[in-house]
Amino acid sequence: MRLQLGKRCAFLAVVTALSLIAPAAGAANIGPLPPLKYDKAKAELGKRLFFDRRLSGDAAIACSSCHDPANGFGSPEPLSRGYPGNGNFRNAPSLINTAYKNVWLHDGRIGTSLDDVTREMITEDYIMNMDMRLMQERLKQDPVYLKMFEDAGYGEPSNGKVRKAIPEYLKSLTSKNVPFDKGEMSAAARRGMKLFTGKAGCVQCHNGPLFTDQQAHNTGVPENFDIFLDPMNHQAFLAFAMFQGIENYMNLKRDPGFYNVTLKRSDMGKFITPGLRELKYTAPYMHNGMIKTLDEVVVFYNSGGGEDSNKSPLLKPLGLNSNEREDLVAFLLSLSGEPLVGEAHVWQEPYPVEYEAISDWLEVRN
Repeated sequence: MRLQLGKRCAFLAVVTALSLIAPAAGAANIGPLPPLKYDKAKAELGKRLFFDRRLSGDAAIACSSCHDPANGFGSPEPLSRGYPGNGNFRNAPSLINTAYKNVWLHDGRIGTSLDDVTREMITEDYIMNMDMRLMQERLKQDPVYLKMFEDAGYGEPSNGKVRKAIPEYLKSLTSKNVPFDKGEMSAAARRGMKLFTGKAGCVQCHNGPLFTDQQAHNTGVPENFDIFLDPMNHQAFLAFAMFQGIENYMNLKRDPGFYNVTLKRSDMGKFITPGLRELKYTAPYMHNGMIKTLDEVVVFYNSGGGEDSNKSPLLKPLGLNSNEREDLVAFLLSLSGEPLVGEAHVWQEPYPVEYEAISDWLEVRN
């Protein structure tokens, strides 16, 4: 016990010392996440809902179809799956630690609550395409849900209660046994932390316990043209852009990012800084999955990011040598804990199949 406390004190001393040498534009405020409290019965209900394909219009996909536990509750594909008949135009971000955030989605268009995020993901036509009035009637037909809603203190199933139960489950998805939090980093990771808060300047945007300022920046990430060259992806992009009221969207050949929120040209191509926890599991990286590995991410930023007329002035070539780049990757990997893939986090019991999805429906003929 004394040894562990000693490690912890030494670690906090290092963090404190490093905060004194961090760039003035982003003083280091990194550290462990505070614990989250949640209602276990409500979270268990939310877990069953999260993995239930019946929450989508044709019962073909669940929340977990894009937010895969084996991939850190993010998408292993550069562009995530869409509702059958659509593709998608972004990479689904990790949901681990998402309950700590106060702004969500890559473009930051929801900054109110996870209740609102849940509603949008379920009802959006290119994502899960569910009419929530129909959804609550489906839930009422399942005796297991009737009992779980009652046990959770919700009474009868309703769409509003679904929008509460799933966020309660998301509170249970928090980093576990992280070397950085426990003060058990390797020597290389400690050197990398010094670079992160000093020479590399990563902390200017990746600050706080989540390692994000939750602000929008343009770093020049290259466009993923599969969005525009694949008709399935492009129609999802068009549906999104039309609904958001983006002008000239039929001719747009880039993801507008935060411009979608402000409609200011200076915000074109800006995206909310992603948190850096659990990066070990969540490749590929960036809002469009354009960078495959952490090594490539570090090389990208070491060169000063990409090319864009709106690129943040914070980005400059870093001048890190190969050893320093390896140390920085070691630090980033130290921000990942145990994978959340066991029964405590993943619903493993079967569901009824009264709403069987049609496979290869594009080939079906009447």
